[in-house]
Amino acid sequence: MRTLLPLVLALLGLVAAVAPGCGNKADDAKVLTFSAIPGEEDTKLTEKFTKFGKYLGDKLGIEVKYRAASDYGASVKMFEKGEIQLAWFGGLTGVQARHKVKGAKAIAQGAEDPNYFSYFIANADAGITPSESRDSFPKGLEGKSFTFGSPRSTSGRLMPEHFIRTMGGKAPKDLFGSEPQFSNKHNLTAKWVESGKVQVGALSYKTYDKMVKKGQLDPKKAMVIWKTPYYADYNFTAHPKLEEMFGAGFIKKLQDAILAYDERDVLDDGFQRSKLIAAKNADFAKIKDLAQQLGFLD
Repeated sequence: MRTLLPLVLALLGLVAAVAPGCGNKADDAKVLTFSAIPGEEDTKLTEKFTKFGKYLGDKLGIEVKYRAASDYGASVKMFEKGEIQLAWFGGLTGVQARHKVKGAKAIAQGAEDPNYFSYFIANADAGITPSESRDSFPKGLEGKSFTFGSPRSTSGRLMPEHFIRTMGGKAPKDLFGSEPQFSNKHNLTAKWVESGKVQVGALSYKTYDKMVKKGQLDPKKAMVIWKTPYYADYNFTAHPKLEEMFGAGFIKKLQDAILAYDERDVLDDGFQRSKLIAAKNADFAKIKDLAQQLGFLD
């Protein structure tokens, strides 16, 4: 019996050591992980959204972690797999994510998002006269070199292509005489046009205005030649898995916490929004229809 005692004590010690680890693994399954489509300053975005995550965690009494996405498509893929359960999507990526995950809900958006728009900008040497109204597609774009932003961007691809086709009367390739390029980021679109790498580009008005305000872009070299018609854009989309993780009614609690957020530095530099307001899937019905028409839904 005495010879068995050390073995028994050792086994008890092993069980005690393993048990906390098992508990931690279970706890890890209840971490709300969220992400956002990449911005022009990814390091700063991570800093701001990590701060936002701490706010949500404190408000809801749970652990919240921010996970950066390498590109627009990666954010949708992570949401589809359930690796993130909340995401700050663009209009198109939000529609794509909700299409892939049944029961996913748009729960918040920026106050500016119901009336978002794109800028078409041109290098000053391209000789393009700015359009006088949103209803008048700019003239003189034929044969110019052109860049979109990300292939999955609402303001840098989907809506600009829609307006090129419907108001310009041609597919982008036919209007510009060659396949458009993709800068993959709004700020790069602006810099490419400013430098003359391309003559014309389309991007989020928010990014352009922010860059000009900070002295990062010369508006005389990269001129705004058109403000597009309005459309709906960015949104927070919640995964239905959240109700399984934290109980029925959690998504409403999450929405309330998001709408109550008022830290000015994160709203200004992270979200680039004056405040966050409620959203629902129906707000992006037009984006979904256009995405389906242009083959961008999957």
